[in-house]
Amino acid sequence: MSREPSYFRTRQVDRTIQFTIALLLLVAGAGCRGRSSELSRIYNRAATHHDAFRNPVIVIPGIMGSKLTDSETKTIVWGAFSGQYANQQTHEGIRLFSLPMQLGTPLAELRDGVSPAGSLDQVDINLLGLPVSLKAYRDILLTLGVGGYRDELLGQSGAIDYGNDHYTCFQFDYDWRRDNVENARRLHEFILQKRAYVTSELQERYGVINQDVKFDIVAHSMGGLVARYFLRYGDADLPENGTIAVPTWAGAKFVDNAILVGTPNAGAIDSLEYLINGRSFAPFIPKYSSVALGTMPAIYQLLPRPRHRAVVTQRDAEPIDFLDVNVWKENRWGLANPDADTSLRKLLPENESADRRNAIALDHLHKCLRRARRFFEAIDRPAPQPPNLRIHLFAGDAIATAAQGVSDLKTGQFKIVDYQPGDGTVTRASTLMDERLDGAWSPRLRSPIEWQSVQFLFKSHLGMTQDAAFADNVLFLLLEL
Repeated sequence: MSREPSYFRTRQVDRTIQFTIALLLLVAGAGCRGRSSELSRIYNRAATHHDAFRNPVIVIPGIMGSKLTDSETKTIVWGAFSGQYANQQTHEGIRLFSLPMQLGTPLAELRDGVSPAGSLDQVDINLLGLPVSLKAYRDILLTLGVGGYRDELLGQSGAIDYGNDHYTCFQFDYDWRRDNVENARRLHEFILQKRAYVTSELQERYGVINQDVKFDIVAHSMGGLVARYFLRYGDADLPENGTIAVPTWAGAKFVDNAILVGTPNAGAIDSLEYLINGRSFAPFIPKYSSVALGTMPAIYQLLPRPRHRAVVTQRDAEPIDFLDVNVWKENRWGLANPDADTSLRKLLPENESADRRNAIALDHLHKCLRRARRFFEAIDRPAPQPPNLRIHLFAGDAIATAAQGVSDLKTGQFKIVDYQPGDGTVTRASTLMDERLDGAWSPRLRSPIEWQSVQFLFKSHLGMTQDAAFADNVLFLLLEL
């Protein structure tokens, strides 16, 4: 399949203007009020029926779906592209956006002053001097609002008027640059806090004491990986001895329904391309370098699986184990590219030696790849799910999506050569975690995930959250099933 040109990939001025107009129309909410009105007619009675047995909902955004701010400078590290934000064209901006690197220091101990500041319900940018606000995850929150789920943060800020009749919708914001296991452990703490809060509310409102509160989760993209690890292991870290983790389903006792939307359960090949070549997320936003993105363990944990033949050699089409740091050295990819020292000098100004900077970068790359391999082993391992847990999937399958890349062993050049049905970012097979990608075909799906239901939408990766069919089916799963 061939991919149609994307507005995010073109650099033509007229396409940029068209793209901006389309986004402005989305911000204006064309059709949104009508959709909400029709859904209200269907679900209004269920939405307004609150009792002690209705599950609260936790919304988990994907990568880049939480705002990030620097506590010391008050700079917006991610979530705005105008005003006081981390401009990637400055040394200070690229250092704020990137995670720190240090030779021999474990990833979990590499800290900075950046922290999450809420889900990205909108993005503020400045285009040719014109301030523009773009909707991001607000559609999911609006859908839940129709269902009577009042989000605390948006309700208190006045961004969305839910009234004053409900309280059981929570945004789990997290530093999406960091390790997914680390954020899954944070999710465990978050759920315990919200569980105590909901328990106290149930006692005050309904006189119910010590209710066994369960949650429903709606997770988009990488947020689904965070949720899946939490469900399997709760707040447990990966084993220190390097063995493969054995699922305990410690987190599943707190959850009834997990709704995953466009989750790259088997990875996304675009993440490798970003780690090699960097990424410009829109024509009017500065490019983020491969070095800056390469500091982030979470992006490596979005890589596809080598066993699924996601990357092959140009010469003989043999699969490449791109989780091996030596492959990165041989191909001069990302942090292993000697030409990346110009960017490394910006991130590591205190290290005057190029050899020292290169050693720090290679050490960081090795730690990220090793952590990614162990993360994949933990979430890919088949294990019977608890009977109380129901996992639902919304996936796109009508857009040509990058599925396989080729590496030239002589030059290290990487390019996408094959496209499969998906949502433009994640393939259909990846969202399903379809193990038939290893080449062993069978007529029935082979997946370590026991899907309770699957819905396919003819929409893009983020566009699914704005689709009326998505809103309708999510509300049905939460309110009526």
